Amino acid sequence: MSDTSETSDNAQPRRRQARGERRIAQLLAAAAQVFCTTGYTAASTNAIAREAGVSPGTLYQFFPNKEAIAIELGDRLMHEMRETYGEALAPVDPATPLQEAIGAAVDRFIAFNTEHPVFFALMHGPDIPGGITEAHDQLHATLIARIEALLASLLPETSPTDVTRTAHVCLGIYKAGLELVLAHEGAERAAYVQEVKDVLVRYLGPLVGGRLGRT
Repeated sequence: MSDTSETSDNAQPRRRQARGERRIAQLLAAAAQVFCTTGYTAASTNAIAREAGVSPGTLYQFFPNKEAIAIELGDRLMHEMRETYGEALAPVDPATPLQEAIGAAVDRFIAFNTEHPVFFALMHGPDIPGGITEAHDQLHATLIARIEALLASLLPETSPTDVTRTAHVCLGIYKAGLELVLAHEGAERAAYVQEVKDVLVRYLGPLVGGRLGRT
């Protein structure tokens, strides 16, 4: 009987924890919608609770304020973003044409940002929550380092300073294009995605030369 009792006692905290995780996920999804719609500054915990279909009191059981919600949401998104650029910026097979390599990387980044538009809203808006700034700066630095490493493998005779500059320009082109991509839908969005790819190919083509696409 004691074994059954112990099993039951252990199961209850697990069920409570699972319910709590589901509630947190529900609140974060609601917050993402509100932040995208109104911006971070104009958002309120009442609006987030309303979007989630819960009372403000329920929200406060998990988060003390909207900044805590934004930080948790940002942390989860940045973790996923790190996985995305780990895949997108993996070493390129020399047999892969430059256009194909750039297209695959851009598609992965665009897919992440279109699936999670709140990432752009939080990270690039005029009112980024203070607690996220440092983590975002670290993410940006790591992303630049990954682009530098990839470029250095394609541009072995280029100085580190020039590689760094090229990495910043590539990321700047992508970010500028992303804002346009997210502002459109359907066929027009796809056209803007292709424009971003074309600009990067034209920029990197003369630098990379024939180092990619070799068979």
